[in-house]
Amino acid sequence: MTKSNWQEKLNEKLFLISALISIILVFSITLFIFIKGVPAIKEIGLKSFILGAKWKPGNGQYGILPMILGSIYVTIGACIIGVPIGVFTAIYLSEMANKKVVDFLRKVVELLAGIPSVVFGFFGLVTIVPIIDKIFGGGGNSLLASSIILGIMILPTIISISEASMRSVPKEYKEGALALGSTHLDSIFKVILPSASSGIFASIVLALGRAIGETMAIILVSGNTPLIPHSAFDRVRTLTSNIAIEMGYAYGLHQESLFATGVILFVFIMLINGVFIAFSRKVGEANDR
Repeated sequence: MTKSNWQEKLNEKLFLISALISIILVFSITLFIFIKGVPAIKEIGLKSFILGAKWKPGNGQYGILPMILGSIYVTIGACIIGVPIGVFTAIYLSEMANKKVVDFLRKVVELLAGIPSVVFGFFGLVTIVPIIDKIFGGGGNSLLASSIILGIMILPTIISISEASMRSVPKEYKEGALALGSTHLDSIFKVILPSASSGIFASIVLALGRAIGETMAIILVSGNTPLIPHSAFDRVRTLTSNIAIEMGYAYGLHQESLFATGVILFVFIMLINGVFIAFSRKVGEANDR
């Protein structure tokens, strides 16, 4: 065996080992969460645990419905705020801005992506929360404040991936649309966006994962009240916040129920990702036709 062949075989083994380590770590974490959380679900009861509206561990009440709804509402609010801004920014960067503006805005987006989540939370606590309190009252810590902060935090993911997807669309598509009489905007919204839809949906899926899994920023601005929110100005508590706030002093069934919350969160994220991936594939297949 020559030296080059030996090096190639060694590199293949190293790559294989790296891939196996990643897979093993994912399965190990998943197994650990399920081993620690499933017994609590069995003891409390799946229906009582998921649909229970009261979270009072001291009284033996372990209902996480308020946290489930809080996570869903906050994530939907973040997407309503972040997705349009992110996609429109990506359109501007890929199709309208000149090179100097693109270079500058890309650096800004990269800087935004590098800011720690606790800094976002602190920013929301000292700026957004007081503004909401001044305009609407109620203290400001709310579902709305959480959605605004998360909407800002998911922007770098949506902008970067969506822009890359739009730039990967062959130029001939746009040129053909313009040659047939389409305007610049028509070519963007009727040709480029549909062609880049798979990548845009992928950015939304990753942004959803970031939003659902965020903890520190939400703890600072949400109010952390384990009650079902009925308006955008109510205080909320998400699944991740519930785990982070109470895990430090929980024990026994209380601690196991927090691991069970992680199980529900894990399943919840997998379902959302599965639905979006399947939908993006169908959209991509439809566009290919």
